[in-house]
Amino acid sequence: MKIAVTKKDALVVVDMQKDFMPHGALAVAEADSIIGRVNDYTKLFEKRGCCVFFTRDWHPKSHISFKQNGGVWPTHCVQGSRGAEFCEGLYIPSDNRFIISKGVSKDFDAYSGFQGTLLKELLLERGVKRLFICGVATDYCVKETLLGAENLGFRTVLLIDAVKGVDITEGDSESARKLMMSAGAVTAVMQDLDISF
Repeated sequence: MKIAVTKKDALVVVDMQKDFMPHGALAVAEADSIIGRVNDYTKLFEKRGCCVFFTRDWHPKSHISFKQNGGVWPTHCVQGSRGAEFCEGLYIPSDNRFIISKGVSKDFDAYSGFQGTLLKELLLERGVKRLFICGVATDYCVKETLLGAENLGFRTVLLIDAVKGVDITEGDSESARKLMMSAGAVTAVMQDLDISF
């Protein structure tokens, strides 16, 4: 049975930024290979009249997560920098889309699109009940955004043909996927969605 996308659904595109693409400051292997599929989902939700939310890391230079400040990550997605821009070729609709900036405080790390943002409020205002989630990285910000959604009572669908993971330790992305499913998520690919209009 196909999954019907309705006005009660929204798409969340996680952190498709230049610094996470190959050759970026914090590269996710083959992240550029999902841009086309992410765009397919964005256009599908746009045609359905559904909201599309784009999360992004938007860090100050002194962010706690950076190695130079005692964190674990290389400097990435600094506010206003080229690396913080959305990646080349990413389709962003002109209407019914929202940019969610996270990690904006130097002393607070945020993997989830819900941490320190208005994402929950914006979804509730629009009557959204279910989130379809894609982007990078499966084992970090995708996972935490989806788990945050489940904890807040939203149903979730992980779009497994439009995610890529860091996999610092081999198997991290698969472990993350299992954790998300155990939390209540279902997985889907484009062929599982009803794309008829």
